[in-house]
Amino acid sequence: MQTTTPAIQITEAAASRLREVAVRENVNLDESYVRVAVVEGGCSGLTYDLGWDTVKGESDTELEEQGLRVIMDRKSFLYVEGSTLDFSDGLEGQGFHFHNPQASRTCACGESFSL
Repeated sequence: MQTTTPAIQITEAAASRLREVAVRENVNLDESYVRVAVVEGGCSGLTYDLGWDTVKGESDTELEEQGLRVIMDRKSFLYVEGSTLDFSDGLEGQGFHFHNPQASRTCACGESFSL
């Protein structure tokens, strides 16, 4: 039996925090998606964008991870494929973090990357 790894994995910590934020922001997760995007910016050229969306575009890829519906455009999908989204509330690096095996370089703060 062949198993496939999802395009992006979301840790339990990140999923839990996303649910907390959804409650705080009055986001109905039955009607909304977590949108993952890669946009130009940051010290290394590309940065991650994470937010809510209620509209799935025609070319968006949809997947379910940790019970959350996730969408991303085709270009972002190619950039984040194989990545893990995590959340840390420690003193060093509090917030959401992408661990992207494709990134050849990241900036010192970890907010941007290049391939």
